[in-house]
Amino acid sequence: MTLNDNASVNALIEGYDNQAKAIKEETLRLCWYMRGGITYNEAMMLSTKEREIIGSIIKENIETTKTSGLPFF
Repeated sequence: MTLNDNASVNALIEGYDNQAKAIKEETLRLCWYMRGGITYNEAMMLSTKEREIIGSIIKENIETTKTSGLPFF
């Protein structure tokens, strides 16, 4: 892909925009699951790997809650 034509530039910008939206959504979900344990600004400072690790812990806890029958929400 060359950056000499508008279609390529627009596609690149749209791709970056979609990635930014996905990061924001993931970060806001982490904040919701953490129930105030981390602020949005703090969560945005996490690395991709840190967000993945926290997401994995959240999934484990959800599964434990489902199998134990305890309320989650």
